Amino acid sequence: MSDDEQAIRQVVETWMAASKRGDTAAVLGLMTDDAIFMVPGQEPFGKDAFAAASKGMVGMKLDGTSEIVELKVLGDWAFIRNHIDIAVTPPGGSTVRRAGYTLTLLHKGADGQWRLARDANLLSVRS
Repeated sequence: MSDDEQAIRQVVETWMAASKRGDTAAVLGLMTDDAIFMVPGQEPFGKDAFAAASKGMVGMKLDGTSEIVELKVLGDWAFIRNHIDIAVTPPGGSTVRRAGYTLTLLHKGADGQWRLARDANLLSVRS
């Protein structure tokens, strides 16, 4: 496994761990300033909208797994196809489970760090 592949896998692990801790600042640091997210039923949105939505997640418990199914490095760009299974529980509420695939583009910046640049999230509610 190349150093770039290991670094990208670390980005995914760090993202999941930070998400479980509710560490929005750490998650935001793992994306480019011009990151774009695409999810079903919504217009694409950027980093600022992601940050704003994360403020509404305060107090929620997140648990889950992430498995990289495919990873390809193409110079200073890379893509991963990832299977995610998460459970989100609001304070005093019922757990909602979502699972499915994402297709993520990552960019290696001038600082040598890989960050999420584009993400198409196809997770759906599971019972």
